[in-house]
Amino acid sequence: MRKREHGLLPNAASLLLCGLLAGLVVAAAAFPAVAMSGLAAKAGSDTFESLPTDIDVLPSPQISYVYASDGKTLLATMYDENRHDVKIDDVAEVMQHAMVAAEDNRFYQHRGVDVKGVARAFVANQNAGGQTEQGASTLTMQYVRQAIAYSAKTPQEVVDATDKTPTRKLREMKYAIDLEKKLSKKEILERYLNIAPFGHGAYGVYAAAHVYFDKDPKDLTLAESALLAGLVKAPGTNDPATADGLPRALDRQKYVLNQMVGMTYADQAAADAAAKEKLTIVGKRTPEGCESIQRPELGAGFFCDYLRRWWNDQKVFGEDEYQRANRLRAGGYTVISSLDIQTQTAAFKYAQQQPFVSKDQQVKMGSQNAMMIAAVQPGTGRVTSLATNRNYSNDSTPNGPNTNPDKKGQKGNYPNTTVPMITGDKDIPGYQAGSAFKMFTAVAALESGLPLATTINVEKQFVSDFIIQPGPAACNGNHYCPKNSGGQTGPYNMWTAFGSSINTFFVPLEQQVGVEHVVDVAKRLGIQFNAQGDADLAAHPKGWGAFTLGVSATTPLQLANAYGTLAADGLYCEPTPILEVKDNSGKKVEGLDPKCKQAVDPEVARAAVDMARCPVGDQSATGKCAGATAGYSKDFVKRPIAGKTGTTDSEKSATFTVMTKQLAVSSFLTDPDWPETNKDMKHPPVNYAGLGTLRDGLNGQPVVQFTPPTKDRSQGKLVDIPSVKCLSVDQARAKVKNAGFSVSVAQAQVASQCPAGTVDRTNPAGSTVKGGAVQLVVSKGPGAPAPPNVGGNGDNNGNGNGNGGRGHNDVFPNGDVPDDNDACPIPWVC
Repeated sequence: MRKREHGLLPNAASLLLCGLLAGLVVAAAAFPAVAMSGLAAKAGSDTFESLPTDIDVLPSPQISYVYASDGKTLLATMYDENRHDVKIDDVAEVMQHAMVAAEDNRFYQHRGVDVKGVARAFVANQNAGGQTEQGASTLTMQYVRQAIAYSAKTPQEVVDATDKTPTRKLREMKYAIDLEKKLSKKEILERYLNIAPFGHGAYGVYAAAHVYFDKDPKDLTLAESALLAGLVKAPGTNDPATADGLPRALDRQKYVLNQMVGMTYADQAAADAAAKEKLTIVGKRTPEGCESIQRPELGAGFFCDYLRRWWNDQKVFGEDEYQRANRLRAGGYTVISSLDIQTQTAAFKYAQQQPFVSKDQQVKMGSQNAMMIAAVQPGTGRVTSLATNRNYSNDSTPNGPNTNPDKKGQKGNYPNTTVPMITGDKDIPGYQAGSAFKMFTAVAALESGLPLATTINVEKQFVSDFIIQPGPAACNGNHYCPKNSGGQTGPYNMWTAFGSSINTFFVPLEQQVGVEHVVDVAKRLGIQFNAQGDADLAAHPKGWGAFTLGVSATTPLQLANAYGTLAADGLYCEPTPILEVKDNSGKKVEGLDPKCKQAVDPEVARAAVDMARCPVGDQSATGKCAGATAGYSKDFVKRPIAGKTGTTDSEKSATFTVMTKQLAVSSFLTDPDWPETNKDMKHPPVNYAGLGTLRDGLNGQPVVQFTPPTKDRSQGKLVDIPSVKCLSVDQARAKVKNAGFSVSVAQAQVASQCPAGTVDRTNPAGSTVKGGAVQLVVSKGPGAPAPPNVGGNGDNNGNGNGNGGRGHNDVFPNGDVPDDNDACPIPWVC
């Protein structure tokens, strides 16, 4: 039963419609002039007179398009409704004629309301006795109804826009009459063609032409146009892409063709030929969202997801996350992303197969271990690539079991996942990066005035002043005592210690400059401390001795951008996935340019990069490099590079970050489902994945040299520290102080040949900057060596017990790059 309204106003509206039919209205254009008596007639007149004439039309939902940085390669479409408005001149004339013939054959005669049509419908409906209902909406009225519905701001307004009542019909008529006074017929038809639903997820003629025939609307034929125009009356039941809908769609097509013949839009012969033409219905819905990426061979789903998350954080797109997400899916934006096709292709390739790596070490698609790669452009923060050996998909049906013993029985996140493992979020804080964090200590030391030539006499095990809980990383009671896995001892400077990843150089250096300064450097370079334990320690870092060895969780994107900041002479830019965004009118959206600030003094940054050339087989500007944890890298890339390997305790993860002036790449290898994995992660796969991405991503680009540091930053004004071997503490303090240095005494004593209570050595040894800090290390006399397990398993819970990176030396003999036929050069790696 039809819903009936009661009350004076609706009844007056019904009376007004009857008045129209009775000829009480002089003309549709003079619609308000009614001639009824009594209260009902006056109410009807007042109702129509009081209706507003201007529709507050909001734009109908439009597809947003996401392109690669070339502005041509389509990556993804975002939409709630598959619609893209086009100008009427971009629609075939035959399609324009077909739509008029199908929906309103008196479109060019009436002025918004077809009085003859209203009369005809009234009579037909009365004769049907309620068994059927014939409409009398003109094409203009149909557009008005759709526009009101799309412009509704509340659910009730949506109901009011579509409810079958005389009041609604009256409102449509008033709006339609007014609209015809303001717009030409051509303009109204254009709006209708763009707003009409065509079924199969297609809204508007552009989407319909592509969904059903995979062509632009300007290329539609007579047969295709008649078919499409016929769908609007019942787009759900007449869907020609379905077996049930096709016969109905073809019947409706014949009706439209006959109408077109009657209106002289087509001759009978052409219509008959069109009716017999066998059409190829594509029926392909336009892919939507990051799960339906347009170029799956690029593996860009994770980049698309990062862009979507970034978008939801940008206030320029709305007041809250809900509004911003809605605008992306309905605003018709053109997004030129920062994704570089060349770099992304390389990253996705090497995330699945790494060169010079034995078959049993290959990390492939579907492996439980994830090869995660992020690439950033220094100086802009533009993210050029995000790739991993996973399919971006929320279908976990084919996934294997979760490797985490705490999640036994659950599906793992491989090979399919939508977890943002490369970029992280509040639930995915990241993974330990190991010795890559030594960079932050070096920068803090350089900022304090220490040059790269600062020398420390390293030992196999360093007894620090940091107090930790008893455990394998503790000695001398509860002192944090890291050691070098290779057992290195002797004098090292920043170049050689960073090149060989000497733990017992960087922990003393961190102790000297203060952990709080090291953590501050990491924050300025974009490390976020998303894990709660890390955040707590970062807020009160003075006792966090293991920080320099990379026990804090981070992501490939954060680390790539941190190193990229140094490559850009200390200019930090927030990571961004876009180059430019244009709104539906083609106007550039302002406020989205890279957000950059000088985070580190340029001279400090250049010195840090000069030091970072050592681990990757390059050479510092002054030729001071010695030792390299990935010495084959320079020969592989064949251009100036800098970077650092990183390994966590028990090889739970392996990282490699490498950079040039144009590109910074960070690659991580771990099990993201179980970061505490008991599987060893080997360096060659992750190193070559990062190197391959850098090399191929820069292919064809010019070679750019690093800027050498100043002499003050590299060599400094060093002053010799006097020898205090076996002197009393008071004697040693006076001697060092008289030489112009500030003096402190280490809390922990060490075994040595000097008598107990005397000074064994200074830290640093040899020389340091004028007025610099010198620590006296006191002997406890001859004693047994430290237990062999000191500095063993790290603690990933952020309580400061971990040893962090172990300083493994990944260099291949003579710097040669092995091929698949070579024997494994380093047993612990292979």
